[in-house]
Amino acid sequence: MHPADRTVFVTGVGAVTPLGRDAPTTWQSLLDGRSGAQLLDDEWAQDLPVRIACRVDVDPVPELGHALARKTDRSAQFALLAAREAWRDAGTPAPKPTRLGVVISSGVGGISSVLKAHDMLRTRGPRLVSPHTVPMFMPNGAAAQVAIELGARAGVHTMASACASGAEGVAYAIDMIRSGRADIVVAGGTEAAINPLIISAFGNMMAMSKRNDDPAGASRPYDRDRDGFVIGEGAGVLVLESAEHAIARGARVYCEAAGVGLTSDAHAIAQPEPNGRDVARCMSAALADAGAEPGEVVHINAHATSTPLGDLAELDAVRTALGPAAGRPAVSATKSMTGHLLGATGGVESVFTVFALHYRLAPPTINIHDLDERADLDIVRDKPRELAAGPAVALNNSFGFGGHNVTLAFRGD
Repeated sequence: MHPADRTVFVTGVGAVTPLGRDAPTTWQSLLDGRSGAQLLDDEWAQDLPVRIACRVDVDPVPELGHALARKTDRSAQFALLAAREAWRDAGTPAPKPTRLGVVISSGVGGISSVLKAHDMLRTRGPRLVSPHTVPMFMPNGAAAQVAIELGARAGVHTMASACASGAEGVAYAIDMIRSGRADIVVAGGTEAAINPLIISAFGNMMAMSKRNDDPAGASRPYDRDRDGFVIGEGAGVLVLESAEHAIARGARVYCEAAGVGLTSDAHAIAQPEPNGRDVARCMSAALADAGAEPGEVVHINAHATSTPLGDLAELDAVRTALGPAAGRPAVSATKSMTGHLLGATGGVESVFTVFALHYRLAPPTINIHDLDERADLDIVRDKPRELAAGPAVALNNSFGFGGHNVTLAFRGD
């Protein structure tokens, strides 16, 4: 078999999110329609126009230990927790180290560590800046920490494509296996950017919701009164494995990672192309790569961040890419509950898409009080939707500032 013909399976998942410290807890919270948003009570947040976020309610230190925690950024800590869970979920495989890869991506890397180090430099001088600062703020720091822990030597990589980073990391991992570079790749995204600089910057762009009086109701994709996203944090990780390797060791298989689409808008640095032209090409490319037809798609985990322009442009793309079949898939906007995890989004929502296929349940979209009349596809609202049994394809869309578009296609039997 030519390496390019290798089938890729998903054999493990892990997640640390505002809805739970692991993938099963997060999934149940999604099905229950629970929001992870909260009012920020930090002193630094009190004068900000945006004072809401979706935080992870987990202290990584007890599991990681103080020695490791003190020299890793919070984003790397999330990645380690999610990767450990995914590795256990996959049955702790034992590949040759030179056949094991890691791709953990991030939109802004260790930005919080940069800010803390700068504050230390400014207030107490250079001698008290931590010697661990550079590895903590490197965008590839999380991937490197996971690779060191697992002993992965087939390659360690980090994609930096804004909010498409996590999904592009999964796409790169699929290619690593298809091309024969690795038998197993631990892949996903991580982010920990709830700090005054990031919130102020996004807030001044008018990209974030200012519903400080209603945190749980602030993220409302497809609602007529949506006014921006709610920032979140966390990590989502998949264990991807060649079919031959998975079958040989008797691994449990969730589904096939069947196709990848990658395009760019070349339109604006921080605005989507309004007609979804290149997102449609991205979705079509993923289906073609998977050898799938539009009519096979039963579920879409939409990027849908709760912004006025982005939500509708994506739905226009769905109509273009799927044509007459556009009304068939159950569309879920899970950021209504998790918030927008920036570069972690593609990893976390890949976990959701895998679970949707595996359990045949599409999560709900919450907070739609007055559905935008232009959102006329099959939006799953308020409660989960059962998906039909049998062969099926599910898509996960992720888009990032700069015009980055990624669609991942997963196939289940």
